[in-house]
Amino acid sequence: MAFTAPGSRLRSLTKLAASQGGYFTAQQARRFGYGAPHLNYHASVGNFERAGHGIYRVAMLPVADHDDLVRLRLWSRGRDDRPVAMCSHQTALDLHGLSEAIPDVIHLTVPRGFRKAAPRGCVLHSATVGRTETHHIGAVLVTTPQRTLADLARDAAFPHEQFVRAARIAHANGMIDSVMRNDLLALRRSVVRAATSTHRTRSERSRPVRRKARP
Repeated sequence: MAFTAPGSRLRSLTKLAASQGGYFTAQQARRFGYGAPHLNYHASVGNFERAGHGIYRVAMLPVADHDDLVRLRLWSRGRDDRPVAMCSHQTALDLHGLSEAIPDVIHLTVPRGFRKAAPRGCVLHSATVGRTETHHIGAVLVTTPQRTLADLARDAAFPHEQFVRAARIAHANGMIDSVMRNDLLALRRSVVRAATSTHRTRSERSRPVRRKARP
């Protein structure tokens, strides 16, 4: 491994951290020659801040927008140190400016087979998401407006009025075209009908059977 001056290494690590909302992982730091003793030293003198298991923050960098979401993405990394979680559903809807209601929990989508338990205040959704169905808002990876609306269209628990409003705003803002808007609204109506039918059937089955009194 070629020798790299300490100042150059720090600049390179800081540049990487800046692209990740100010954060880096211990494994990433090792690529720049920072082992555990170096990380402990820099944390002790205030250059780095510990932000979680194997996660550090460069103290001199400004706190990024949606700092909590950036940290949650790094939390989701696997043994290969690659993060896999992305903001989705109500959280993505809020990030895209398509919701008037602030979600009370953070919604993340992770690959099927993901084994970590959801942190407090988070809901994990297991699904396969294509590369073209995500993009970055700052340092946050989020599902596109199209994918976000498709996910929520299939969520019968999501308020119908909020969905219709979000689809119309997305269309007005040029995020989706008329064909997609109509397809999403049709999908949503079918999901609501199916959920209503299922609820009605369960209610009928739960009603007590009245027996006729014997004469």
